[in-house]
Amino acid sequence: MNISENYTMLCDFYELTMGNGYFLTGKKDTVSYFDVFFREIPDGGGFAIAAGLEQVIEYIENLKFTERDIALLRSKGCFDERFLDYLREFRFTGDIYAVPEGTPIFPGEPILTVRAPTIQAQFIETFILLTLNHQSLIATKANRIVRAANGRPVSEFGSRRAQGVAGAIHGARAAYIAGCAGSACTIAEERYGVPAGGTMAHSWVLMFDSEFEAFDKYCELYPDNCVLLVDTYNVLKSGVPNAIKAFKKHNIKKCGIRLDSGDLTYLSVKARKMLDEAGYPQCKIVASNSLDEYIIRDILLQGAQIDSFGVGERLVTSKSAPVFGGVYKLAAVEDEKGNIIPKIKVSENPQKITTPHFKKVYRIYENSTGKAVADYVCLHDETVDENEPLTLFDPDYTWKRKTLTDYRAEELLKPIFKDGKCVYTRPGTDEIRDYCAKQVELQWDEVKRFENPHNYYVDLSKKLWDVKQKLLADSAK
Repeated sequence: MNISENYTMLCDFYELTMGNGYFLTGKKDTVSYFDVFFREIPDGGGFAIAAGLEQVIEYIENLKFTERDIALLRSKGCFDERFLDYLREFRFTGDIYAVPEGTPIFPGEPILTVRAPTIQAQFIETFILLTLNHQSLIATKANRIVRAANGRPVSEFGSRRAQGVAGAIHGARAAYIAGCAGSACTIAEERYGVPAGGTMAHSWVLMFDSEFEAFDKYCELYPDNCVLLVDTYNVLKSGVPNAIKAFKKHNIKKCGIRLDSGDLTYLSVKARKMLDEAGYPQCKIVASNSLDEYIIRDILLQGAQIDSFGVGERLVTSKSAPVFGGVYKLAAVEDEKGNIIPKIKVSENPQKITTPHFKKVYRIYENSTGKAVADYVCLHDETVDENEPLTLFDPDYTWKRKTLTDYRAEELLKPIFKDGKCVYTRPGTDEIRDYCAKQVELQWDEVKRFENPHNYYVDLSKKLWDVKQKLLADSAK
């Protein structure tokens, strides 16, 4: 995001019509609680990765309506002048709590909670959702691809296929947070410290009279970063032999070749043998060409001799699951005395029934293994005492109980804004990336499976369950 640009009007129009209505009906200062959560994990995976909080913070800090904005709203003919005057002084004055970027997250639990005067809390919905939905989607996909590569570096190559400028830049950022080694997107390094890299395209090879001449000139220009694209004509008959010839001519020791088409398993095995026999066992083989986690996993199982991957459109667009599906729902309001009044959305679709009230989320870890076993959602004034047994109450299977006695509990939602001021120490991109890697390691391998992963439980406290059931019962009267 270019933080000098004003994104205040990047909102759904109904947020303004509702704001005008709240203003005219005396509800503008009613304190409301909204939760961001999602319902399904992309690609049927076992968990998602939270990302995008940094851009949410920048947006909140720069919220303001300009005279141009107000003139546009006045021209719509549906806003009260007093409301437009109110917007001239509009600033966010509430509280925000969120999980840190890089945290594994699960359906149904709050990943961000807003407590603010109703107009403010309602107004920021669109930007928060578009930012968290997009970056969490790409981070989730990238982490799957990185895990499929099994320790081999993965670079994000998708800028030219991304859905717009922000899709390219923030997609590169999210991919790096989730474990990618770098990106082809140069501006992502300038803005967020994502290492940018790349070598040549087929056009470089075609620009010269011969493939060898193209390789020869490239080795001459970039002796310390020499990765040659060997599939412009014929990988095994000309590409690899010409690369070896150029490496030898310039005495290149740190080198690589890239395969961008064809049967990557077969070609990489043959190329590896040719490079080793020519005295280049250290030469790396890079593969690209419409890759995803399934293709990477399969070719490695087939014995592909590939050292690193470049993944483009299927990563930066999350092509197989292009929508994250996070939602922003009212969970509670405060009355005149400051009492929290829980609110619930009821639906014939059980998945769309919300969990009411102002809540906390704890992640529970077994001390014996160090692994996460469940997330525990409770009322805001409940606490988990690690010295006392904790009974997990699965909301989908009310007969199911699991009592833990040797465990560690970590509160996930961290204070981000307090009274409109950012109170969160923002980590750097590399720090978020390291945190993400450590947090993913705390998940069981069964949760990390690509197909049929273990269902990680998000459990409600008994008190919160009772509140939810009472509201459901009242709604049926």
